[in-house]
Amino acid sequence: MKLKRFLLRYYPPGIILEFLNNEGEVETKSIDLLTLSKETDVDQLVDLIVFEEPLLKENRKPQLKSLINKLITKLEAKKVQSFSLAKTLRAHVLPLTNCAFNKNGDRFITGSYDRTCKVWDTDSGEELLTLQGHSNVVYCIAYNNPFGDRIATGSFDKTAKIWDANTGELYYTLVGHKMEIVCLSFDPQGLLLATGSMDQQAKLWDVEKGKEVATLKGHTGEIVSLHFNAEGDKILTGSFDTTAKIWDTRSGECIHTLDEHTGEISSTQFEFTSELCATASIDRTCKIWDVNTGKCMATLRGHVDEVLDIGFNATGTKLVTVSADGTGRLYNVNNAQFMMSLNGHKGEISKVTFNPQGTKILTAGADKTCRLWSADTGELLQTLEGHTDEIFSCAFNYEGDIIITGSKDNTCKIWRDAKATKEVHDEDY
Repeated sequence: MKLKRFLLRYYPPGIILEFLNNEGEVETKSIDLLTLSKETDVDQLVDLIVFEEPLLKENRKPQLKSLINKLITKLEAKKVQSFSLAKTLRAHVLPLTNCAFNKNGDRFITGSYDRTCKVWDTDSGEELLTLQGHSNVVYCIAYNNPFGDRIATGSFDKTAKIWDANTGELYYTLVGHKMEIVCLSFDPQGLLLATGSMDQQAKLWDVEKGKEVATLKGHTGEIVSLHFNAEGDKILTGSFDTTAKIWDTRSGECIHTLDEHTGEISSTQFEFTSELCATASIDRTCKIWDVNTGKCMATLRGHVDEVLDIGFNATGTKLVTVSADGTGRLYNVNNAQFMMSLNGHKGEISKVTFNPQGTKILTAGADKTCRLWSADTGELLQTLEGHTDEIFSCAFNYEGDIIITGSKDNTCKIWRDAKATKEVHDEDY
């Protein structure tokens, strides 16, 4: 085996090794550095990595040290951000359903009741493509990040479609569900597409061939949430039947049924290492589960109304929950202890996400605002105002310096950090 180059991964911190295997094929493996900080003894860490990783020889130590120092500098950068409105787009004639960035954040997509998905240029606000072909509402949409060359759309017409993200060409129409498709997701490797439906089933599809490879049967209610783990070998589904299930994506078999909630599941997510996952429910709780055993490790209480969304930070050390009670709650994942409350929204909070750096939390509310919070102190840093109706979607780009918001006022707004600078993500050696 021969090392070709290093690739930096900033969020969560790590180094990707790209190498030629014994057959001459290009492969990658990751060295995760989830606990990296300015206190890290870099020389000691470099010695350990080279000792444990056969691809790395002594002569690579200076390069490795330089890369790790770059990661630390990036992690420790305490930029004061101030987001301002850059663009307002009235994207569709009929109401929006969702919006999503590609990895770089230079393009985003919107779905609508007008039966289309549109691709937009983030900088100019120009409409680049209209993906037409569904015969009913386009309800769920996704890029195959980090690649960004495919788009998937899921519709109330019971089908999903896979499109070329650059040309708008339709590759495949995926037929098989008996009722509306309400959630979908690409696996991190871009090989599989998962779809979840009101027919109580999820399906896995081969992205390159457009063929169904598995039907995940077992839920007795609508499937409303799907999430792949980082390796792509497991998927977590959440259902209105009050359970979540962990499935093996290679066999299509159910590994565990997570059945301790007493109300419908609203959101599900793996943390980065895939050792833990979390589920949110209208029973006002969030639960943390051991992925290997299927056992509930902790029940997070405190909300006085339905928990609507949850999110882990990039390294899986913090978990945030938001609720119809108008508050967010932040927890330490390691000990399941409550850390702080996010108070300020007037009305329910439907969406939440960390920025890629894990230093800020973004919430979207029925009060027509998005709010930016410190993940360290819970302090309200900024309120993004301007929408005239409930905000149902919010997302950061990979750098964390652009935000997109989607609202029932039928507009998308693009917000930019005034101090943003472009970063390079890989180093060749």
